[in-house]
Amino acid sequence: MVVLFWLSATIIVYTYIGYPLWLFMQKKVSLQPVTKGSNEPTVSVVIAARNEEQNIIRRIENLLQQVYPADKLQIVIVSDGSTDQTVEVVQHLSENRVMVISLETNQGKAVALNAGISAAEGEIIIFTDARQQFEPDVLQQLVANFADETVGCVSGELLFLKDADSTIQAEIGAYWKYEKWIRKAESATGSVVGATGAIYAIRRNLYQALPQGTLIDDVLTPMRIVMQGYRTIFDETAIAYDVVSKNTSQEWKRKVRTLAGNWQLLSLQPTLLHPVTNPNCFRFISHKLMRLIVPAALMTLLLSSFFLTGPFYLGILLLQLLCYSAALVGCSLPTARRFRLINLSYFFMVMNAAATAGFWRWITGRATTAWQPAYSKATSV
Repeated sequence: MVVLFWLSATIIVYTYIGYPLWLFMQKKVSLQPVTKGSNEPTVSVVIAARNEEQNIIRRIENLLQQVYPADKLQIVIVSDGSTDQTVEVVQHLSENRVMVISLETNQGKAVALNAGISAAEGEIIIFTDARQQFEPDVLQQLVANFADETVGCVSGELLFLKDADSTIQAEIGAYWKYEKWIRKAESATGSVVGATGAIYAIRRNLYQALPQGTLIDDVLTPMRIVMQGYRTIFDETAIAYDVVSKNTSQEWKRKVRTLAGNWQLLSLQPTLLHPVTNPNCFRFISHKLMRLIVPAALMTLLLSSFFLTGPFYLGILLLQLLCYSAALVGCSLPTARRFRLINLSYFFMVMNAAATAGFWRWITGRATTAWQPAYSKATSV
């Protein structure tokens, strides 16, 4: 029981504290700055969309307002079996820089992206969704990084809009700040593990077709680029805006799908676990995989604590019971979540439960690429 206790405690502490601390030390001794330039290569923005007639025109207009040479910008919209007027509203545009590809049936985002890349003419491909909005200089900021020949993929910065109706805005905001610090540290010392799906760019010649059913292209594609000998970096000057989840239920659905996708990566690209073929192997395990096994470590820590004696083990047990009790109160009495400790405990436990649910969806073969409804528009930045 002592061994189980300390093993599970080590996994939890390393995942949330140890790995960030290692990155902090890396920044002290091994910085790898990126040399940005002013080159303006041809760019294709690829958007996979399904039933986005309410958002797609606004999205295209935002992209057309980018401070970038008009003759070097192409926008490719791929409708993945939309059953609304997504295709028709795009076709009514008189803008020749916009191409629409209509897939008759819903085949999933991976197939849609592959179709979009096949039609793209730009040297640089930029991926985004129909929901986000870019700052006017996003394209300039992203492509400037490719002046550095070591860079193969660039992830931009995602900022969440304020939404008074969201009950978990503070919790997601705190988590996202923590996550972005890790990504910035990874970028400053080598390569980021994955990219932000709402805003990332790659060299066109490095793209490898995604397997049908791929859940998280924004991890698989950047990791494949790293495995080809290039860096995936994070650029906080390239800013996109999105809306935060309204509530825990909405965040649960998104998180389960994402975490199921992390498990799926192991079957789609087993070489991610090979340190010879994947220079980012240690970071991939530390950043992605360790979080997937934290739920099992939490359960092991709790069970082992019951069988161990002494003031220290008793204190750890009582602390765990306090957190679980607070989460249970938050689950049973939604109004109690206005108390920060209860809401933080509830949010943390729900997100770890989502990791378990994601594993179950993957192992039972029920992970899908089903498109989720877009969040409603938020009020202000």
